[in-house]
Amino acid sequence: QVQLVESGGGLVQAGGSLRLACAASGRTFSLYYMGWFRQAPGKEREFVAAISWSTDNTNYTDSVKGRFTVSRDNAKNTVYLQMNSLSPEDTGVYYCAANPHGNTRGWSNPTPGNYVYWGQGTQVTVSS
Repeated sequence: QVQLVESGGGLVQAGGSLRLACAASGRTFSLYYMGWFRQAPGKEREFVAAISWSTDNTNYTDSVKGRFTVSRDNAKNTVYLQMNSLSPEDTGVYYCAANPHGNTRGWSNPTPGNYVYWGQGTQVTVSS
């Protein structure tokens, strides 16, 4: 099992920045890649970004390309999401998710149902 804990959410004005962190514990050696999702009130959870646990491969949804950057620190078992130029449309609960080796579905088709491990989420609110 892998446990994921997010941190770094908060309230920020439009145009501002936040950096989220996701600390993994447990069987971290089994991780293949990790992703970030978000869920706005009344909307479905959607994919934001993903990063391989062992290579430089990353993946982003179109709406955050050029504004968000996903990175990792393997020594700390932590993945980060640097969010710049935030807008009210970025408001929501941000979740960290991960998949173990052998599970490629979540990379090729990044939907919530294709990820195995989940954090509890952290709230991001962007005011206009």
